[in-house]
Amino acid sequence: MELALFDLDNTLLSGDSDYEWAQFLIERGVLDRAEYEAKNDHFFRQYRAGGLDIREFLEFQLAPLARHPREKLDEWHREFMRTKIEPMIRAKGVELVRRHLGHRDLCAIVTSTNAFITAPIAREFGVEHLIATELEVKDGRFTGKPSGTPCFREGKVTRLEEWLADQDRILASFTAIWFYSDSQNDLPLLDQVTHPVAVDPDEVLRGEAVKRGWQIISLE
Repeated sequence: MELALFDLDNTLLSGDSDYEWAQFLIERGVLDRAEYEAKNDHFFRQYRAGGLDIREFLEFQLAPLARHPREKLDEWHREFMRTKIEPMIRAKGVELVRRHLGHRDLCAIVTSTNAFITAPIAREFGVEHLIATELEVKDGRFTGKPSGTPCFREGKVTRLEEWLADQDRILASFTAIWFYSDSQNDLPLLDQVTHPVAVDPDEVLRGEAVKRGWQIISLE
């Protein structure tokens, strides 16, 4: 059996779901534009430059989830899917996922974006398995804190290994492992797979892919 792993933001999607969720809440007036838009842009630039402090970012990004009941968050998310996510779904990304599913590969989306945002997106792609930053829940509400290891940089490797262990598998259980990503932040996981694929990569990842002879593709 082969394993196919997909980054989500700027890989299967043509944008960043984390960033767009905050923008969506700003546009709805849930978050103060003057305060949150500048912070959202700041963290997005940090991420693209490979210097994101994941704990600081999660404190910013998860706090609004703790302020509202799950029913309201789910209502907003349905609108978010229609207005922000559906226009960002890459047709070639859908085709890529379907090709691996058609080969009966075990497929998973592996993303640093939290599971509340990304679970409905994974379902939209027809991917059953999601490895994402998990959220702490108490009494049916999000606390605004992550649960376990954030699924970011080396944390993606940790979370993948934990997910496989739950199935009594390890990376060596597979005849081939594919990982598709656009970002230098995913180099730790790209180093672990047999078929690393750079998708419309950032400058740093493109340089590494060229140097190491990795495949480079475009889903645009």
